[in-house]
Amino acid sequence: MTDPIAVVGTGTGIGKTVVTAGITRWFRERGVDTRAIKPAQTGHPPDDDAAFVADACGDSEAATCPRYLEPALAPRVAAEVDDAELSYDEIRTACEDAVAETRAPIVEGIGGLRVPLAGDREVIDLVADLEATAVVVTRSGLGTLNHTALSIEALERRGVDIAGIVCNEYAGATVAERTNPAELERMTGYSVETVPPLDGESPAALAAGVSDALSTSFLEGLSSAGD
Repeated sequence: MTDPIAVVGTGTGIGKTVVTAGITRWFRERGVDTRAIKPAQTGHPPDDDAAFVADACGDSEAATCPRYLEPALAPRVAAEVDDAELSYDEIRTACEDAVAETRAPIVEGIGGLRVPLAGDREVIDLVADLEATAVVVTRSGLGTLNHTALSIEALERRGVDIAGIVCNEYAGATVAERTNPAELERMTGYSVETVPPLDGESPAALAAGVSDALSTSFLEGLSSAGD
């Protein structure tokens, strides 16, 4: 794999980190040199998505993050509040270096695609500049059709390839949940995977739950997405 997979979300708190951990763990369990890359982490401490993925994989080398910021805000805003320098070129170069060192790099997004990253650049700019293939993580319930369709449209406008959509915490408990996967496939033309609410609290257990829930065909398709 040359180009990375980008696990992006329709917003914050969607479950990108758990899905990233599940995909990373699945590849590494099959002997593939895989590393998750978090371009910038805000809300640190306590938030540390790279540490979560590393813990889920049982290896500190399984994930990396080049930049940490304390305010729990969009990276550009967090740097401004902290009076800290934050350069888009610095973030992009760090990600490119990490991608080049890894056979199967996985870049985890920050919030949604239009989140301000640094300067006048947003998360979607980094996804496009890295020539990544996107996995779009979204909520399962009411409201997800609009958010997901707009995110897909934004990626397509930037020429970003899309591997598919993951509806997280899918329980099928409401009519909206039960009908959303098929409707998203109809609206976007992309396949939809579902991940149920997961038991267990440890990163390893949650990552294993994700990799078990995602279809083998979807995961195997990711292995050739960047070729």
